[in-house]
Amino acid sequence: MNQKNKPRISVFPKGYMEELSDGRMSLFEWIEMAGTLGAEGLELYPLFLINTDEDYLQKIKVSANKQGLVIPMMCTSPDFTHPSRTHRENEIKKMKQMIDVMAQLGPDSFRSCRVLSGQSRPDISREDGIRWTVESIQELLPYAECKRVHLTMENHYKDGFWLYPEFAQHSSIYLEIINQISSPWFGVNYDPSNAIFAGEDPLELLEQVKHRLITMHASDRYLQKGYTLGDLQDYSLQGYSEALAHGVIGKGINDYDQIFGHLRSIQFDGWISIEDGVNGLGDLKESVEFLTSKIKQFFG
Repeated sequence: MNQKNKPRISVFPKGYMEELSDGRMSLFEWIEMAGTLGAEGLELYPLFLINTDEDYLQKIKVSANKQGLVIPMMCTSPDFTHPSRTHRENEIKKMKQMIDVMAQLGPDSFRSCRVLSGQSRPDISREDGIRWTVESIQELLPYAECKRVHLTMENHYKDGFWLYPEFAQHSSIYLEIINQISSPWFGVNYDPSNAIFAGEDPLELLEQVKHRLITMHASDRYLQKGYTLGDLQDYSLQGYSEALAHGVIGKGINDYDQIFGHLRSIQFDGWISIEDGVNGLGDLKESVEFLTSKIKQFFG
C-alpha cells in the first residue's frame, strides 16, 4: 500500500485530447491547468509528447512537480491484433519506448503503462486475437519488470484514434486474456463506463477483476434524451454511441457508492485517473471534488 493506505486521484485531459495531440495546446499549458484541480497526479498519452529526449522529459517532470503533481500513469494504446507479425513487433517496440518514458517520468513509488488488445478488425478470429495479445504482453513483461513499470490492461471501448473498437471490449474475451497472464507487474485498469458501452454490468466485472486491480479510470455517462441502455448494442461496432454523453462523475449511470464499496473491500490504494473535462475544466474539477469526498467517506 502507499503511505496513505487509500486511493489517490490523477487526471486525464479527455476534453483536450485533440488539442494536446496536434500541438494547439502544449503539455506545459495543460500541466499548469491541472495544478488548479486538486488532484495529486497526471495521466499522459503518448501523442502529448513532442519527443522522448531525456532533457524534455525532465522538464515535464519538473513542471508537474512545481504544481504538486506526479505522473504515475501513461495511457498507451498498443494494437496487438494486427495480422502482420511485423506490425505487432513494432507495437511492442513502441511500448518499450513508453515504458522507458515512464521509468523517467514516473515516481519511484509507482508507474504504469496501459495495455490493450487492439482493434476488432473484421477478419480477425477470436483465437488469433487472444493469442497475439497474450504473446505480445508476455513479451513485454520482462522489460517492464526491469524498468519497474506495471502493465495494466483496461476493459477498453475504443481509442479515439482507432478505426475499429477494442477487440477485447466484451468481458468474455477480456477475462480470457488476463487470466492467461500471471505476473506481479501485470494487472487490471478498470473502467466502469466502458463496461456500460459493452452492454455489461460494471459491478459484475469489478467483482471478477478486483483482486487484480492496479489502477482505475473514473468517468460517468448519461443517457441522451430519447435513448435507453438497450440502444447501446446498435453501436457496438460503429465507434462511440450517440446514446451516451460524458459528464461530472457521480451524476451519471455509474453507482460509485457500490464501486467504492468494492475498492474498500480490497483495501485499494492505487491511482484513480479521471477521464473527464469534455464539457470544460469546471466538470473536471467537480469530478475531482466528488472522488475526493468518496475516498474520505470510504477510506477515512
